[in-house]
Amino acid sequence: MHALQRLKFSTKINLGTTGIVLFLSLVMGAPVARVASQALVDEVKMRGRVLAESLSVRSADPVLAQDFLRLKNLVDDLRGVSGDIEYAFILDKAGGVLAHSYPKGFPVDLITANAPGPGGALSVRLLDSGDERIYDFAVPVRVAGESFGTARVGLSWSRARAPVERLGGIILGLAGGGLFVSVVLSTIFARQVTRRLNVLRTHAAEMVTGNLDMQAGGELARNCWDIMDCDRKECPAYGDKRRRCWYVAGTLCLECDGGPFPQKLESCRECPVYLTNAGDEIQDLTETFDAMAMTLKTHIAELREAEKVLTRQQQIMRTILDVTPDLVSLLDEHLVYQACNRAFAASVSREVDEVVGKTDADLFPAELAAGRTEANRRVLVTGERFQTETRREAGHGERWFHTVQVPVFDRDGRIVGVLRTARDVTQIKDYQDQLIQAQKMESLGKLAGGVAHEINTPLGIILGYAQLLQEDVPEGQVREDLGTIERQAKVCRKIVADLLGFSRQSRSAKRDMCLNNSVMETVTLVRHSFELDRVRIVTDLDERMPVLYGDPDKLRQVWMNLLTNARDAMPGGGMVFVRTRLDTGAQKVTVWVADTGSGIEPAILGRIFDPFFSTKPVGKGTGLGLAVSFGIIKEHGGDISAHSPAPADFGLPRGEAAGEQGAGSVFEVALPLDHGERDDEAAPEDGGAAKKE
Repeated sequence: MHALQRLKFSTKINLGTTGIVLFLSLVMGAPVARVASQALVDEVKMRGRVLAESLSVRSADPVLAQDFLRLKNLVDDLRGVSGDIEYAFILDKAGGVLAHSYPKGFPVDLITANAPGPGGALSVRLLDSGDERIYDFAVPVRVAGESFGTARVGLSWSRARAPVERLGGIILGLAGGGLFVSVVLSTIFARQVTRRLNVLRTHAAEMVTGNLDMQAGGELARNCWDIMDCDRKECPAYGDKRRRCWYVAGTLCLECDGGPFPQKLESCRECPVYLTNAGDEIQDLTETFDAMAMTLKTHIAELREAEKVLTRQQQIMRTILDVTPDLVSLLDEHLVYQACNRAFAASVSREVDEVVGKTDADLFPAELAAGRTEANRRVLVTGERFQTETRREAGHGERWFHTVQVPVFDRDGRIVGVLRTARDVTQIKDYQDQLIQAQKMESLGKLAGGVAHEINTPLGIILGYAQLLQEDVPEGQVREDLGTIERQAKVCRKIVADLLGFSRQSRSAKRDMCLNNSVMETVTLVRHSFELDRVRIVTDLDERMPVLYGDPDKLRQVWMNLLTNARDAMPGGGMVFVRTRLDTGAQKVTVWVADTGSGIEPAILGRIFDPFFSTKPVGKGTGLGLAVSFGIIKEHGGDISAHSPAPADFGLPRGEAAGEQGAGSVFEVALPLDHGERDDEAAPEDGGAAKKE
């Protein structure tokens, strides 16, 4: 069966046609041959009977007359009538041979081989002489109803069968000829049919490879606009030479319903265009192939255009998702990630493709994953938006995220997923903390300022009376105690002054001043005491420093605080490096105060400017120095910051001469050259420039 299926269609047609013709030949030829053969045998028997009866009648008188010569002539004449008469002889009543046609002797066995039937009926027997088969006819010789002998005639069976065999040969020849002719005609027919089918097969193969420009059908002899004498060029079938108009949808033909193929085909059956160009089923199939190819080509072009649009939209959407810093992810109803943006994938140290198909348990620690899963399920169950602020520990510190989870609905209103977005609000949280801290400090400053203002007056009286009493008291223990009261009162006055400065209640006296002179005056003031503590001050001042508008006293207080903190950071001695620089392009001047001390711990680096924050032991500091300095610099429109350890490119002196070799710290103060608001009556305090040490 498989081999039969692999045969070509033309071969199958040939085999089928040949088989049909051969079957019909066999079915029809065999009965015809059999009937013809039987008819010939019957004819031979009839002829033999006639010859035997004729011999019997004509031999009756010679038998009675014992005229042997005449009997001999009768049998010889009968022998010569036909070539198929094998013999003829006449027997007497006793079975003796009266005459015979054998020229060389009569075979005596033949006498008893056949005899007339009962009542003198004709007897026919087929005898086998060893050389051939013979039909023997025996008829009695009667005279007045009495039998006087027997007439026997033998007809050759082979010669009698010769016409039958000739007839069979003719029938066989006709059948073979018919079979040959049918094979030839079927071959021509099969080739004609399969040629068109092969064209269709080739067309289909080209379509599979993507070639939709082939045309299997032939060109139209006359197109619809020629036949219908139509000039409606707006019709989509006008000018289309490849397709029949009944394949084109939306035609403007009045006899066509204009619908799509094949619904409109029935309306085209009686159209002259259809009657002129329509063909058989194979032509219809070929034209349908061509129409299908063109339709596919059109649809593919539309799909490719839609694919381009969709791809561009996907790229735009992907770009939007990837460039946004928010963590965006989409989970299905089973809480499996279906999509995410690049920021989310980076937050879990994965690629985008690696996140798809995972769950929270695959991406986050167990406790965090359980919390996220619970929140997502709450959105799936309630169908309501859920937002919260969460804190996560990162490698460089904690991060705060504002997370929003919204349900995703399908067209039927069923919840099919959760869209989760998380925005890093750490900086906003820092601003909030700074704002809260600023408000707290403002309240604290007002309180401290009020208290200091109330204490300042009685403290001044205590200090004044202590000084006056020292002048009236002679040398002794009382005068030393008064001296102690004066010194402690001055310490309290310093604390009160710091509190007033922190609360901005002290008066600012800005005027034109020289920054380098301000720095050098402070350095000169503390240099001697620093050297007693084995701390050396090195200055590197920019001689191009212009005149600034500021409060020299407050700025000197800043330099004093920075230098004092630097010395306190080096209890075993060391070096303080003071540098000033002019940045004309940025319109600012910068002062750096660096030390070679132990440095500032990173954990407290962000708190050193907070009021009352101090690392010094109780009684050694109030924690207001840097806070007051911070306020003074901000009042001048500048900025102050601290760096620890000191940057390697700062050029801080190292070596044995630098004393204590710690991580070091650098305080950087930047002041703008133009403060905007100026006092026109102010005069330069000192226009000179400090010299580099």
